[in-house]
Amino acid sequence: MCRAETVKRGNTTEMQNNQAPRWIGGVEPAPELLRATGIEILELECREQPERLRGLLRTYATDPEIRRQLAEIRKLCAAPGPVLFLGMGASLCSSYGGSVPLDAEGRLAFSVDAGEWLHYGTRTWDQAALSVLLTTSGESAELVELLKVAEDRPLVLISNNAASPCWRMARRRLPILAGPEYGNATKTYTNATAAASVVAAEILGQDWRRDAEAAADAFSSSLERIFARRGEVESFCRGAANTEIIGRGAAYGGAVMSALCIRELSGHRAAAHTGAAFRHGPNLDVDSTHAAIILALGRRADLGVKLAAECALKGGKVVLVSDQEREATASILPVRLDPVAEHWEGLTSIITAQALTLAMIERNGCRLPPRFQYGVMEQ
Repeated sequence: MCRAETVKRGNTTEMQNNQAPRWIGGVEPAPELLRATGIEILELECREQPERLRGLLRTYATDPEIRRQLAEIRKLCAAPGPVLFLGMGASLCSSYGGSVPLDAEGRLAFSVDAGEWLHYGTRTWDQAALSVLLTTSGESAELVELLKVAEDRPLVLISNNAASPCWRMARRRLPILAGPEYGNATKTYTNATAAASVVAAEILGQDWRRDAEAAADAFSSSLERIFARRGEVESFCRGAANTEIIGRGAAYGGAVMSALCIRELSGHRAAAHTGAAFRHGPNLDVDSTHAAIILALGRRADLGVKLAAECALKGGKVVLVSDQEREATASILPVRLDPVAEHWEGLTSIITAQALTLAMIERNGCRLPPRFQYGVMEQ
């Protein structure tokens, strides 16, 4: 995920090439935000997530233009062919909130790296019934290029920037409604994940409102509880040579986003795997230097619990994230999330890594300063 390269001067942040400011979201930040540290921005934006999430769900349920767009998406998906979710970085992570429930209900769908699709997949593009392009900034170079060559193909854009090139080029557009975001993807990840989940439910003809509202409530209460434990989680993981995050289904998107969050802000090496992929190689070097965050969520939560026990037997540390109360051991630290309906776990699965990251940078410092302007996006 490309970001603007910026330099702070007094109470303002200017582009290094001295061009006129291109503020994130088109809004000049308040002076107190321009003075904020990366640590302060992360906590502020994490704690904004429940309110922003509820706002998106309310708008998607009631706004006439968004309802019209969703109805058009349903009609497009009457055609044969898969549904593609294309994104980069955090936006790709969010896409699993859409592709996983479609696959689980029998409608073929894929989450695809937009850069790979741009260079290797476009000759098959006409076989897709619909392409959902996700880009928070609306300026990611790969997404801009895809829209340039899209012609009249059926697609919809999900973006947080209504002033962006992608927004201008797209005919069908859904807003992320996360507000300006100056640190690691937090609000934009959760809201884009929710938007992708709503799109999937609409394609399937499901009434998503009750499940979505319950997921927003679960997100809010889980965030407060787990952030209050962040020091405990950081102390448990401290000293690990590397951290691996394992998830399945929609929570796999949360696993990848978790690794991005930890690496971008703390500099600690973290990587994500599906449960099956972890068993095919990475689990062989689990020892006392290894920490894992295992997201035992969704229909195969039992496999995550089993994997946690295996890692512990090899001497590794495991933060076991589930929606049940579990007993702690010397090697396993349970973290409980409030339960959500199946496939909405892509939202709540990110909370533990956000809490851990905040504790890590509170202890060791933040490597990623706040970024207040868009920069040049390059492939």
